[in-house]
This record gives sequence, structure tokens and C-alpha cells, in this order.
Amino acid sequence: MPDLPQHRPVLAGARYSGMAAAGLRLEALPEGHLLHVLGTIEPAALAAELVKAGFTNSSIRKAGFRQWFVAGDEPLIPSGLEGLTAAIAGKAFVMDQSHGRVRIGVSGRSSRLLLSKGTAVDLHPTVFPEGQSAMTMLGHISVQIVRTGDDSFELTVLRSFGESLWDELTHMAESAEKDSA
Repeated sequence: MPDLPQHRPVLAGARYSGMAAAGLRLEALPEGHLLHVLGTIEPAALAAELVKAGFTNSSIRKAGFRQWFVAGDEPLIPSGLEGLTAAIAGKAFVMDQSHGRVRIGVSGRSSRLLLSKGTAVDLHPTVFPEGQSAMTMLGHISVQIVRTGDDSFELTVLRSFGESLWDELTHMAESAEKDSA
């Protein structure tokens, strides 16, 4: 029997701490779990069902009309997914996207400036507050951007574009570092 391929995180151990004066940091986040929920369920009801199914440290991000991503650092537990699917049956569908997407953290005082080099989304805190999310393009790559703090964002991208997005972000960061020197 041939050996099956082993799971390898796309950005295993990837880190970038540059622009020391600006404190910019890029970080490959744990692959954990990412669920795509589609349906008429309201976010508050979805949050309650997530807790019952054991997804207590997950966050809900709007991904489109009646669509949400549920993201978290913990690996997906099949029984939790089955419980959630059963609990919201008739109101929404759940699809496991954990294997197909990766998350990248962007933080630091220059995080907004860095991201503005690649997207047209207005990331000013008065327009894009903490918890806000947007499906957009960063350069030529489709991503979901979520503000997770004052100077921190999380980017979710299709797994096959993870390395390309990482390379683009580090290139933009290094370019900005040279421009500021």
C-alpha cells in the first residue's frame, strides 16, 4: 500500500518581524478550524449553537449574504462538527473548510498602512471597527480581512494561495521598510 501524504501546514513556522520602528509583524496562525456556514440563522443563534457544540473559542466572521466563517485555533473535532450540523439543520448548512484555507496575522502600528498597499478596503477604525470583516482582493489574491484589534488583522486565504500571499505581504513590508529608511 502506498504511503499517504502527511499533512504539512502551508506556512509552517513562518514569521516576519520587520520595520522595527513600526513594530510590524506577520504571523502564520494555527490552521485550527474554519467552517463555512450558509443559511438564514442569525449570528447570535449561531454563536449559541457553537458554544453547545464545543466551539467556545471560535469567532464568527461575515463572509457574504447569509454566509459566515467560523474560525478558531483548535483542531476540528468531528463530533463537534456533527453536533453543530444537527443543531442548525433546516436553518443553515455547515461546510468544513479547515483543510482548504489558512490564516495569516498582520499586526503592529503599520499594519493598516501595509494592507492599504494591496486592497481598496478602507481600514480606518471608524469605518472598519474591531470584528468587522470584508471579502476583498489583496493584490491579485482573494482574501477575507478581519480586524481583530486596534492594530491587528487576520487574513484568510485559500490554502493554495497561502505561500503567494505570504510572499506578497513580506515583499510589501520590505518595500515599505526601505521607503521609510
